[in-house]
Amino acid sequence: MTVGFSGDVAHYYARYRRGYPMRVLDALQGVFGLSGEDLVLDLGCGTGQLAVPLAARVRAVVGLDPEPDMLRLARASAAEQGVRNVSWVLGADTDVPALGTALGARALGAAVIGQALHWMRHDELFRALLPLIRPEGGVAVLANGTPLWLQDTEWSRALRRCLEAYFGQPLQATCGTGDQDRRRYARSLRQAGFTDVRELAVEYDDRLTLEQLVGTVFSAIPADDLPDPQDRPALAARIRAALPDDPYFTESVRVSLVVGRAPGRCDGTPPGRAPA
Repeated sequence: MTVGFSGDVAHYYARYRRGYPMRVLDALQGVFGLSGEDLVLDLGCGTGQLAVPLAARVRAVVGLDPEPDMLRLARASAAEQGVRNVSWVLGADTDVPALGTALGARALGAAVIGQALHWMRHDELFRALLPLIRPEGGVAVLANGTPLWLQDTEWSRALRRCLEAYFGQPLQATCGTGDQDRRRYARSLRQAGFTDVRELAVEYDDRLTLEQLVGTVFSAIPADDLPDPQDRPALAARIRAALPDDPYFTESVRVSLVVGRAPGRCDGTPPGRAPA
């Protein structure tokens, strides 16, 4: 997984990318039976939007990301919040087999992937993860809402037109949030050997200020394409001029969780516990 989310892009990501509501953490904990005995792997953890709050519900979290700037800011965020049970590891999805060798078989209660799987080779990844996950733990692929410029609202359509004119190309990539993406990931989980594959969803409305909207846009632009600092106010002004004259921009956020569980034991032992 190679992503140009370094430097200022990482700072925008840390400050403006939305986190996950409590109901999403409840769903993860419930579907995999996560407890204070579990270790969770967050693949493509970014600046810790999922790893940090999830750490309060399990023994420890390993946050894996290929971008050092992302991990530096994630570590700072965890320290600021007093979270000490997250380890930040520089690496990509292709490093999972080596990480598994270090952790051992059936070491994970779950592996979570928050809006990052579209950068990974998901078929190979799911096969590599299966032997690392305890019975009835599993994998969750999270899509944290549709990109701001692909939503079905007047302001989103105006934003898309503005950005397409600025960058000179259509913006059509769903970043793993589309229906076809979720179906593909579910099919791949089944083929890798996961069971009870299904989709969960948490929906809510959110309001964004112009600053939050522009910051989120900047967080999604690869570092090589991000305008120079002196040029960013002009792009922000261009976005402002393109949007309706409103103080807030309301979006309907649908957090999708495609989940699959590792097969359970045949001896009746509760998930996550060794037979007596």
